[in-house]
Amino acid sequence: MKPLRAIAYARKHHPRFIEELKQFVRFPSVSNQPRHARDLHRCAVWLAGHLRRIGMEQVQIIPTGHHPIVYAASRESSGRPTILIYGHYDVQPAEPFSEWRTDPFGPAVKDNNLYGRGASDDKGQLFTHVKAIESYLEAEGKLPVNIKCIFEGDEEAGSSRGLAAFCRRNRAAMGVDSVVMSDSAMHGYGRPALGYSLRGNVRFELEVLGPKRDLHSGNFGGAVHNPIQALCEILASLHDSEGRVAISGFYDRVRECSAEEREYMKKTGLKDVGILRDAGVRSEWGEPGYSAYERITIRPALTLNGIRGGYQGSGVKTVIPSRASAKISIRIVPDQDGAEIDRLLRRHIARVVPATVSVELRMLAAANPTQINRNHPALRAAEFAYEKGFSARPVFLRSGGTVAAAGIFQKTLGVPTVLMGFALPDDRLHAPNEKFHLPNFFQGIETSIWYLAAAAKLRQGRRAIESQTTHRQGERA
Repeated sequence: MKPLRAIAYARKHHPRFIEELKQFVRFPSVSNQPRHARDLHRCAVWLAGHLRRIGMEQVQIIPTGHHPIVYAASRESSGRPTILIYGHYDVQPAEPFSEWRTDPFGPAVKDNNLYGRGASDDKGQLFTHVKAIESYLEAEGKLPVNIKCIFEGDEEAGSSRGLAAFCRRNRAAMGVDSVVMSDSAMHGYGRPALGYSLRGNVRFELEVLGPKRDLHSGNFGGAVHNPIQALCEILASLHDSEGRVAISGFYDRVRECSAEEREYMKKTGLKDVGILRDAGVRSEWGEPGYSAYERITIRPALTLNGIRGGYQGSGVKTVIPSRASAKISIRIVPDQDGAEIDRLLRRHIARVVPATVSVELRMLAAANPTQINRNHPALRAAEFAYEKGFSARPVFLRSGGTVAAAGIFQKTLGVPTVLMGFALPDDRLHAPNEKFHLPNFFQGIETSIWYLAAAAKLRQGRRAIESQTTHRQGERA
């Protein structure tokens, strides 16, 4: 089925697509803030209604015990490949509001960009696929593949509350040939990129407990171990002087990359000078022997994300606080495992914690790393689609980030996830003044249309790979 009429339809309706995306972004669907629970439900209802209006069937809002999953499926046609489109409608908190130049939930268009929290991560990127589906159905009356959609409301909270359980419960009914998600960045303006590797992420909260109540530092300072000081001593023990993680056994399972892979990354990946520029820092830091790009992709990392304790108001309050806490995230790579990292961290903390305080370590969420064969037919279909949509051949990139859903789909459904992002590196994801470049929105829709057309041949490509594998195994026998 040729996609040209679908593309013509999409181009004709650009203004309406922008207005609908604005409606989507207006919902303050912040999954990590309980006060927005009703907003997330309202957003899910809106999204489900939109999917029904464009012609999707079996549209459901599925409770998860937290924020709901929006599920939809097209009319089934036997013999056609089935593609699962994943995205998330929840967003990061918008704070600090004072640093926004526009209302984060009052989307505004300026200089060909749509500004608003979630405009790029992930409502705008998710919407490219919704509009591609609509364009195909309106132009052709049918789709070239069977489509199932899972749009969740817990991605920013780690996808751990409902998605994995939903996939396990519905594994038999969720037979798909591949998964496609757009929740990542391109290499640059007009330079598309296909992700083929993601780090995992294990998140913790460490709390140090001291006296039963806050104490006057004049009466007890120098005689009672301050929990903030004890916490800092524990945190300081997590790295050595060169930037390596100092937890015993931490690197034992890290998969080493070949010289060929590292050379490919050097040629196609992000440059250190660009990484430092984007970070706004002058000098690099981290594990010796690796470039900055390698440190954020093929090497694990332990990061302190927040620290709390004692008086936080203006002026001075001279107390020894009763407790202090820190948020820790550990990015892991193949073949590390979240459960083992949990055990290693607990063992390390038990060894270094001072006898003057007690500690509590809570694992908040865990997602394992994901890696995809660059030659898989699903990625080759995406490569073709990018060339059509952006008139540029994509590079294959590793990402230092984590998309828990990709690991969940790989484990429960046994299929690869195509990481076909449309964000720009300067879209300010998770930061004030987040934006989505509207030309990328439109080209993303066309890329998705081309992907659906190319995905119609996925089973042929998969059978060819299976045939080649069987032939090679026969030769070895």
